[in-house]
Amino acid sequence: MKCDDECLRLERNRRLAAALNIDPGSHQNDHVPYADATLKLFKEHTSWAETQEREFRVFARTANEVRLRYKPMTPTFRQFLHLLAEDYGLESKSEDIEPYRYVVVFKGTRFVSAPGKTLAQCVKIRAAQATAEAAASSRASSPPLVATPTDPFNGFLLTRPRFGLTIEDVNSALHADLAVQQPSIHFETSFLPSEEVLLRATTSYSAFLSPAALEQALVNMKPRVAKAVEAADLAGNAYLCHVDSGTHITRRDHLNKSDAGSGWSAVAGRAAAKLDSASPVDEPVRAPGRRLLGLRKKKIEREKSWTEQLDGDVEC
Repeated sequence: MKCDDECLRLERNRRLAAALNIDPGSHQNDHVPYADATLKLFKEHTSWAETQEREFRVFARTANEVRLRYKPMTPTFRQFLHLLAEDYGLESKSEDIEPYRYVVVFKGTRFVSAPGKTLAQCVKIRAAQATAEAAASSRASSPPLVATPTDPFNGFLLTRPRFGLTIEDVNSALHADLAVQQPSIHFETSFLPSEEVLLRATTSYSAFLSPAALEQALVNMKPRVAKAVEAADLAGNAYLCHVDSGTHITRRDHLNKSDAGSGWSAVAGRAAAKLDSASPVDEPVRAPGRRLLGLRKKKIEREKSWTEQLDGDVEC
């Protein structure tokens, strides 16, 4: 048999695949040689469009046929023929006037061969591509569902420290309690930018404790530490916390609203609130009317005594 244009195209593809070391059996080609408008009209008029596609393929394979003339049809169907001709590399035009206007398709210099895929195959490829893109977009927009383990406690956090508190005050007040309960655990005291006091727990190499064991030891120590902090009036509260290598608090066991403001500013604010809300101790609280009447009476009595005294001085 004489090799036609389709045969030559297949042979070129075979030689190209061999040169690029591509297995034609396993290689998936998802290229779509049709315009989106062509695929859209094909999905809207599938049965009619498949008939026109088969006629185009027969016309493309027949070497001695160079021209196709269609019957008059609606503008939508004429549009599909023009789009399909463009995808095939064919020439097309519309002739006559409505309602007798028809389409003529003919082979020009651009035509080589019919596309390797059918319209139905390309519709499936487009649907698979849309599904893959939607799945990728969903994965990109949603955060990964990775279980994050809870950071184990590795220190104590003293909130709302008293004014003028120093590291030496903290160490001297808590050293006895901390050393007696867990001699193998050492604490490094520091002030955080939030004015809270951090006691980071560490263990020596010889007495190394796992993070879970260290957390349990701190949990056992907390009641005594909290009692010592309260007895020495070091701070408002003592909490268990986890601190990372950059001294950032990533977890604490409790957080009350009263700890939102800490340090001397909070102490001064609470003191000012107490002064503003306190009632004067040297003046009993009376109803406004009675208090004004009492003051008025005392003022009149004082003025009367002064008048009598002046009269006596004048008589003398």
